[in-house]
Amino acid sequence: SENERIGVAALLWKDHAVRAATLSLVLSLMLSLCIWASATLLAAPEREGIANMQKELGEEFASIGDETFAAKYHASCHCQAVQYEVGADPVDAKICHCVVCQKLHGAPMQWAAIFHKRHVRITHGIDHLRFYNSERHQHERILPCKVSCAVCGTLIADEGRKMWLAFPSLFDFGHPPQVPTSFKPTCHIFYGMRVIDMNDDLPKWSGHKNKSVQMLSLVHL
Repeated sequence: SENERIGVAALLWKDHAVRAATLSLVLSLMLSLCIWASATLLAAPEREGIANMQKELGEEFASIGDETFAAKYHASCHCQAVQYEVGADPVDAKICHCVVCQKLHGAPMQWAAIFHKRHVRITHGIDHLRFYNSERHQHERILPCKVSCAVCGTLIADEGRKMWLAFPSLFDFGHPPQVPTSFKPTCHIFYGMRVIDMNDDLPKWSGHKNKSVQMLSLVHL
């Protein structure tokens, strides 16, 4: 009958309207999602940059946001997860023979170049830094402490209360390496704890430089 045909048509039209409305809603949601995703991706580098600027070792170090900072040397760990740069020559360099350095480095001595913290800034991987205080045997940033990469285990530096003792073997001095004069050691310290004698003309101190007795190596006796 005519009424039945009208009823069927009405149902079909209603079903079509519901489908159209549903499709429109889905398309609208998809469009909104695409806009949000695009905005998120575009803003990611900016957010990452801001986050990196906020993640710093402290105000005594050079800031990653300091545009006046001029990097002079670059250093990195074995896996490149941690990278940093310095903006000046070291104020001194020394070779330490103390037992703690021998054990923590797994070597007969430690070669370190000393920088003011204000000339140092971490450029990559600050979240990968691991700290160890050998006096308290604690993995905490209690100064002075050892700084290493949590990914590959490379020892990065000794952080003192005022100074940053960098390990020159982590620096990029070219190929073959041309080590600047300012990085070359000026003395041996804690030489009384040595496991091998050093046949050189550098001063050899029983303890810290200028604060202990100078010694003579056996090869000079």
